[in-house]
Amino acid sequence: MERSRKMKAKTEQLFRKYGIFFIFIGMVVLMSILSPAFLKVGNLLNVVRQISVIGLIACGVTMVIITTGIDLSSGSVLALSAVVAASFAQRADWASKMYPNIDVPLIVPILAGILVGVLCGAIVGIIIAKTKIPPFIATLGMMIVARGAALIYSDGRPISSLKSSYNFIGQGKVLGIPFPIIVLVVMAAITHVLLTNTKFGKYVYAIGGNENAAVVSGINVDKYKVLIYTYAGMLSGMAGIVLSSRISSGQPGLGVAYELDAIASAVIGGTSLNGGIGKITGTIIGALIIGVLNNGLDLLNVSAYWQQIVKGVIIVAAVILDERKNRGKK
Repeated sequence: MERSRKMKAKTEQLFRKYGIFFIFIGMVVLMSILSPAFLKVGNLLNVVRQISVIGLIACGVTMVIITTGIDLSSGSVLALSAVVAASFAQRADWASKMYPNIDVPLIVPILAGILVGVLCGAIVGIIIAKTKIPPFIATLGMMIVARGAALIYSDGRPISSLKSSYNFIGQGKVLGIPFPIIVLVVMAAITHVLLTNTKFGKYVYAIGGNENAAVVSGINVDKYKVLIYTYAGMLSGMAGIVLSSRISSGQPGLGVAYELDAIASAVIGGTSLNGGIGKITGTIIGALIIGVLNNGLDLLNVSAYWQQIVKGVIIVAAVILDERKNRGKK
């Protein structure tokens, strides 16, 4: 009796720790059975490439949620960064004829897009830190402002005719691996190291665990909140660059509802909405689960409308499991 109780406790602990990974493997196996085309290398690379943009945003969103915050502005910041970066990456044929020796280096549109994301994130962080308004309101405001700014900047039109060097970011491959996947892996690794092996990461978890205790222990909470939202904004800016280069166009309508998929990825991956808990590895697996689900349902010719319903059910189920898990720890 005692042995079976211990076995049950170990099984529960194992599932609590690696449950999301087991669910991901189960989904891959199920999709491969339902559709033989799913396990083809080209399709698997396509799944990861498709979630690379959401994955980038989700890495920043994870950090925000760990501090009990939320970021609803990611999709709009992505769009603003995309149109700004694309405007600097345009092929100006008339200019090249008149001034053949003048060419805008690739680093310029990249820095421009990242700078827009950093600026938007910093503004949100400062507003939250200094006014103490809920992150929901601050990021909702930025979502509306950034979308409007993208429309004004682009005059509501797509910015196309981008340079091939810029398009390589979203369309190119290195050793057969799509470049967006490399960008995602690098930034996910950097974010993971920041959260697990730096003072910054310890403070992020401390703020999310108990903000008042963090203040008493001497942590400059306002400063780190600004840094957290700035970092999340930077990743949204990078996502805008990747997406605009992938479709060879900067469009003010890009990124609609991407913030919801990013939040879903983080929550499905085990990041607690109550704060203090979350890992980048879990978030990436959460994004992959959404990617596998979307891709698998597409291969099975399931309506996009039903896909939204399935995704919504999964998100709610993930939050319910998270609440029960945290309740069990108390």
